[in-house]
Amino acid sequence: MSDKRSTAYALTVLFVINTMNFFDRVIGGALGEPIRREFDLSDGALGALGTAFTLLYAFVGVPLGRLSDRAPRKTILAVAVFVWSALTAVSGLTRNFWQLFVTRLGVGVGEAACAPAATSLIGDLFPPQRRGRALSLFMMGLPIGIALSYFVGSYVAAAYGWRAAFLVAGIPGVLAAVAALFIDEPARGTKEAVAVGVRKPQGSAYKILLSIPTMWWLILSGALHNFNMYALGSFLAPLMMRYHGSDLREAGLITMVVYGLSGVPGLLVGGALADRWAVKRRDGRMLVTTITTALSAPLMLLALMRPAGDVTLFVLLGSLACMMMYVYYASVYSALQDVVEPSLRGTAMAVYFFAMYVLGASLGPLATGMTSDFFTKKAAAAAGVTATAGAALEPFRGAGLHSAMYLVPLLSVILALVLFAGSRTVGKDMDRMQRELESRS
Repeated sequence: MSDKRSTAYALTVLFVINTMNFFDRVIGGALGEPIRREFDLSDGALGALGTAFTLLYAFVGVPLGRLSDRAPRKTILAVAVFVWSALTAVSGLTRNFWQLFVTRLGVGVGEAACAPAATSLIGDLFPPQRRGRALSLFMMGLPIGIALSYFVGSYVAAAYGWRAAFLVAGIPGVLAAVAALFIDEPARGTKEAVAVGVRKPQGSAYKILLSIPTMWWLILSGALHNFNMYALGSFLAPLMMRYHGSDLREAGLITMVVYGLSGVPGLLVGGALADRWAVKRRDGRMLVTTITTALSAPLMLLALMRPAGDVTLFVLLGSLACMMMYVYYASVYSALQDVVEPSLRGTAMAVYFFAMYVLGASLGPLATGMTSDFFTKKAAAAAGVTATAGAALEPFRGAGLHSAMYLVPLLSVILALVLFAGSRTVGKDMDRMQRELESRS
């Protein structure tokens, strides 16, 4: 197989794996409302299902990221996608909340290997000036996987029940696992602008990574960004059903568009802009995502301010907001590779993901769910209802969840400030990495 065809095949397989990664990851959010009703859950408990996944994902991801810097990455990916797909299917066989909780924990273990191994591969398949676009194509699996998850999940659940949707979600991963084994694994560091020496960096990998100032800003930005993305992933469909009166299928379609398909132009345009601005100035990638994140906040605020039933404007404004939010992935993932040398990139992604998921994704669904429960009880109390749980609160859950979702635009403002701070340090850290590579060549 020629080098170009080999690279294209590898990127295609990585895209498919990432698509299944997010398909299986967010299927719980797509099916959240029927699961909550069957098991009589609070929004806090519903959010805990997302937290179960992300906490184990984060903790297991650190050693798996280190493994990605030492072992064949295609083998790690093949095993990982098979494991998480099988456990996704097993989720459809559960009979109570705690069984479902445990299977979602297991899915997190499998998926923890995906990003460190895949992004490390991409760093060695593409030169720096093309990585933004390559990573944006890889990350296209995020919106497409989410869109397919909500579309397929909602339709299968409406026709056959939510358990059947989990079973269907687990099937394609087996084929993706086999395809990963046929990737031609590149040598590490072959696409760098300077020669990469054979000598490895001395000292603790984690100490080296945390000595890079930009890494700290990227870690903090990941926590804030993932809080918002997982809050939306867990509660956007329930919001449409409770507050805007959509049925399960309509809520799935709307979420597919707003939270899923909007990411396609966001990633494509974001990746191209990130690469173009990076040629013109060292902080170009970080400035692109700073600007788009800042624009997402007022758009999401305007979407949430639409009255109940105004679905059209909510979809338009919400889609534009999410499109801006998706630029983050193409910009920040490539910026991280700009400041971390090839032999540490798998570990760097794992450390970044650890904070991103422990402080962001795990807290996003849980905190949003608990905030929703608080506002639900407050709305019920204002109406003279004193119940603290059960069916009596159902009429107020739409208003409660709607109030909780205002956390998203608030945190987007803070995120834009963090990204801007990172743009002030990234140039110096890029220069330092180049000096380190040259010193060992």
